[in-house]
Amino acid sequence: MYMGAAFLFSSLVTQSTKRIVNRQRPFETYSFIVKRDDESGGLSFPSGHTSSAFCTATNLSLRYPKWYVIAPAYLFATSVGWARMYQGVHYPSDVLVGALVGAGSAWLGWKAQKWISGKKERKKKVTL
Repeated sequence: MYMGAAFLFSSLVTQSTKRIVNRQRPFETYSFIVKRDDESGGLSFPSGHTSSAFCTATNLSLRYPKWYVIAPAYLFATSVGWARMYQGVHYPSDVLVGALVGAGSAWLGWKAQKWISGKKERKKKVTL
């Protein structure tokens, strides 16, 4: 449940921030940047792809805290962020904030799940 809630929260924060900041993509602002993606415009800040990738990596890392899960998950998430900059559709700050939003959303979802589980456990003990 917390993973689904984390993705919803991450998407909500990302899309809301895009509309508030209203930042154009690098290839639209600078003529020397070659667009290497078929994506049609949209807003740049923060990166939704990077936010989703880091939300996934953090969720997996919290659920399965083993190096052989954590390392590939964050390698994948980092490569998504790099690819978005390489394709000319995001600035480094877009990717950084997207990573923070995604990882933060996953962590908050995990903490909320632990809090709810603890509350249910305490209630269960009281009724017994």
